[in-house]
Amino acid sequence: MQRSPLLRNISYLLAIDKHRNFTRAADALCVSQSALSQKVRQLEDELGAQLFDRGGRVVRRTDFGTVYLEYARRAYNDLLTAQRARQDVHDVSRGQLRAAFTPTFTEYLVAPVIEHFHELYPGVVIEMREMSLDAVESALIEDQVDLAFGFTDVRSDEIEAEPLYLEQLMLVVGKTHPLAKRRAPVTPDEFTQIPLALLTNGFVSRFYVDSYFDSCNMKPSVALQANSISAVLKIVSRGKIATILPSTIEFEHRDLQYVSLNPAFPVRTAALLRSRLAYRSAASTAFSAVVLGLLSNGCLTSLRTLTKSFDNPAA
Repeated sequence: MQRSPLLRNISYLLAIDKHRNFTRAADALCVSQSALSQKVRQLEDELGAQLFDRGGRVVRRTDFGTVYLEYARRAYNDLLTAQRARQDVHDVSRGQLRAAFTPTFTEYLVAPVIEHFHELYPGVVIEMREMSLDAVESALIEDQVDLAFGFTDVRSDEIEAEPLYLEQLMLVVGKTHPLAKRRAPVTPDEFTQIPLALLTNGFVSRFYVDSYFDSCNMKPSVALQANSISAVLKIVSRGKIATILPSTIEFEHRDLQYVSLNPAFPVRTAALLRSRLAYRSAASTAFSAVVLGLLSNGCLTSLRTLTKSFDNPAA
């Protein structure tokens, strides 16, 4: 999307504010440092006040710069929204979709949804971002993404959550693991003896896992931690180590076994998240319809029954 001179000028200021350094800001903007410095000086001359204090090793905002950049950032986001609205095509023959998701959704949900959406709307350019749940919420509020996969228990009133299906964390093992044939739920005493491969603290699932351990007064046997779900799943598939992941992972990973726990993890609700205030493009509206359609009568309908079947293994 080609940006207007006004948007470009504001982006220069925001980049300097972010990097606190003219050289790094210039690199991020793909312009020369001299050109960036000259443009900022021109803007300061036009405003009649200095925006940045360049006296130290780190560039800092002046008092005037602090106030000015607050309004400039708001204007920048509003102008970007207006530009997208102008270019929006209501028959979705072209356009852009910016979608975000937390890492667990990558393992089973994102690929079929994107594939189906692209088949229906091949002219829409899709920009996908994998990030933490905190980053997802911030990106929605700052209008950096149009919508995201997350959960209904959002922290900000500025975000709207449309419920999709239930999700529950479970013990996941490979087919050769000693618990692979287990029918009865695993108790806390048994749980402490099971070597686990867990995701690192940056994952929202790890927060729920640690909360579960605390509530049961358990000290788990953590054999390893990783910041990659794919790595954890490959290790678990070999049969020696277990992990804790959403039951919905079974949709894509049927080579693994899913074991109930007693007490069970609380059920949470996966949701499609949007900013309440941001402009809703035709592409994002169409994407939402695709997701709901696939869950209602498409290839994702089983996601709405997986958690129920795990709650009642005998069913």
